[in-house]
Amino acid sequence: MPMENHNYYILTQDFMYMSGYHDRNGRPCSLVKELGRTLIVEKSPIEILDESIKCIGFNLKGALSSSKWILGDCHMRPLMVNPAHKLCVFPDKSPNSPNATWFNPYHIMRTSSINGGTKIEFRNGLLLKIPSRLTNFNHKLQTAEQFRNLTTEIASNPMSFVLDPRKRRLQIGNRI
Repeated sequence: MPMENHNYYILTQDFMYMSGYHDRNGRPCSLVKELGRTLIVEKSPIEILDESIKCIGFNLKGALSSSKWILGDCHMRPLMVNPAHKLCVFPDKSPNSPNATWFNPYHIMRTSSINGGTKIEFRNGLLLKIPSRLTNFNHKLQTAEQFRNLTTEIASNPMSFVLDPRKRRLQIGNRI
């Protein structure tokens, strides 16, 4: 399957993962994998995320702030890119790292340990190995899935959650 080159990209429901890198001229680029195609985008993953979130009327700074407000101070928080499509992503390392890989938890079917790293099996059968311990990756994956479920529930039933001022994070409404 040939790779397609693009100047821009907006995340869709087919998005599986993207990795950042620098081209031979030192410019930030991203390798984007969708269910049926692979793209090279001449932007960093952070730029792609920011533009994708702006398309629905929000911005990356607001998405980061919302994630922190909902989840509290957890490390490498997931981001809700498009709540209407339940499109959430999470990084495998620091979001500020230029070579971070961002994953859509919806397309991850199974993870397993392989030589100290993690093997990821996607819905379409694609396998990817990353140099992250299985327990670390699974924790980020679970946090992203919970975040997606929380934000979806908040959008459909805002009265089911309240802010607990002692913990500065959301709690289920009946447990005050």
